Amino acid sequence: MMFDSFQYWVFFALTLLGLALLRHRPAKFMLVVASFVFYGFWDWRFCALLGASIVANYAFGLAIDGREGPARKRAVTLAVVFNLTVLAFFKYANFFIDSFATVFGVDPHGMLLNIVLPVGISFFTFEGIAYTVDIYRKQMRAVRDPVDFSLFVTFFPHLVAGPIIRPMDFFPQLAQRVALTSEDSRWGMREILKGLIKKVAFANWFAPIADAWYSGGQFQGSSVPVWAGVLAFSMQIYFDFSGYTDIARGCARLLGYRFPPNFERPYLSANPTEFWRRWHISLSFWLRDYLYISLGGNRRGISRTYINLMIVMGLGGLWHGASWNFGIWGLFHGFLLVWHRLWRNAITRLGLVGLVDRAWLKPLWVALTFVLVTLGWIPFRAPDFASSMATFTALLQVPDLGFASAHPAIWIVPLGTLAFCLIDRDRRWQDWLTERASLPVVAVTGALAILFLEVFAQIDAKVPFVYFQF
Repeated sequence: MMFDSFQYWVFFALTLLGLALLRHRPAKFMLVVASFVFYGFWDWRFCALLGASIVANYAFGLAIDGREGPARKRAVTLAVVFNLTVLAFFKYANFFIDSFATVFGVDPHGMLLNIVLPVGISFFTFEGIAYTVDIYRKQMRAVRDPVDFSLFVTFFPHLVAGPIIRPMDFFPQLAQRVALTSEDSRWGMREILKGLIKKVAFANWFAPIADAWYSGGQFQGSSVPVWAGVLAFSMQIYFDFSGYTDIARGCARLLGYRFPPNFERPYLSANPTEFWRRWHISLSFWLRDYLYISLGGNRRGISRTYINLMIVMGLGGLWHGASWNFGIWGLFHGFLLVWHRLWRNAITRLGLVGLVDRAWLKPLWVALTFVLVTLGWIPFRAPDFASSMATFTALLQVPDLGFASAHPAIWIVPLGTLAFCLIDRDRRWQDWLTERASLPVVAVTGALAILFLEVFAQIDAKVPFVYFQF
């Protein structure tokens, strides 16, 4: 059930109606049932897997909370191993088998398993790990109410593609029902409309251009130059995933729950470190808090810090998919993070920080960061290593700008959204609509957004959300 489908919005309207008719605890139970129904639309068989994950992590939480010393550590180790084993089997079994066969020169045919990847498995297993580790660290107590715990794992706005919700952020919201205010309603509708515009008007338009380049096809009867294909995917993945997040946060707010931001205009970052503080924030924080810190973080010297960064980003890359291309993408970003730290240390020693950080140079650093990030998307999107290398090689040739003349949206959309972000850099317009604007103004703005969708939405494209595959 896709967020940009009519089917989903009928489901969401019925869920809102049920929520309005029920008291607090029955409403939470209804949300759990609705979330299983939502998940079952993808594949009913995996509702059993989702249920098993809930039961296991609920039990692990109680076991960890009731123990001390070595027994407590054994319990959390078992919880982490369980979650990673489930993830590894469904997501990486064939990848490991194929890699083994390649290394030893054997035919993998007959060895590969007939496994269907459960949608959202990376997200709900990571949340299970976060929950059990937080209990082990005594940052929270185990949740006793099975309905509350089930809702934490299954809550459908974030179930299949995040954001990864921190247990300590979500469970306090379950204590009592908060009345939906006018500001909540406006904020939720604003985010939903904004997310739909990003997805069906922008991401779905860029998607076939990127697909045409990476598959060797055409877009509207013409060949796609390499620069257009690479730029198109950079735009597609941002508008697609941030659009999904906007819709998820908007739906959650209308249902009475708040999600933290997952994107903060990452393409305006002035360096790789800032980019990862703005892009897929929930995953970045998860990797920092549950992997980087567990490896020692920056507490064991400079060399070990750089090694930890490379390990974390390499594994973060593989988290996205069972392909060495994803690992290369992660290691590339690990290298950028290490390079940025070395660069900052060097200019600090030379006393050049004041010069490098001058405001008039920031557009240069933003442009450089965007180019590096966009180049990094090549192995992320390319079907294999050979296609990645062919794309990098093609970028060295003189660019063909005829495509930009025939399809001006390829540059108008990025520049237009950049201009909007600069004009509304403090989000004053958006906040004004939700906090102070009169009802007629809000209604007109919403009507204009819907009209924009009617004119520009690529409804027939039916492009799946990129992160649904992870």
